[in-house]
Amino acid sequence: MDLMLEFKNSMMTGEGADGIGLFVISGNYSEQNGECSWVKQYVGRHAVDYKGYREGKGIWGNWVVGMGKGGFHIWPLSEGGPVNVAKESEPEEVLVHA
Repeated sequence: MDLMLEFKNSMMTGEGADGIGLFVISGNYSEQNGECSWVKQYVGRHAVDYKGYREGKGIWGNWVVGMGKGGFHIWPLSEGGPVNVAKESEPEEVLVHA
């Protein structure tokens, strides 16, 4: 998955693409405790809810879509990679019919 995120004034926004399709990100985060939550909305398709904790090595947490759920870790690419791009890992893909 390719993902670009922006954190500004306690809001997080972004966009990206993965094996399912194009999506946009809309959510919020706390500078005080590092908690964050957002919705990953696939264009013309379903949405996935995320809740996590932002720390020095990325964002860790859980995702939920319909009856499916799992864990994730989003981390910045190493130096030398494209700027503002992150990768996400999910233990398995869940297909949802909407």
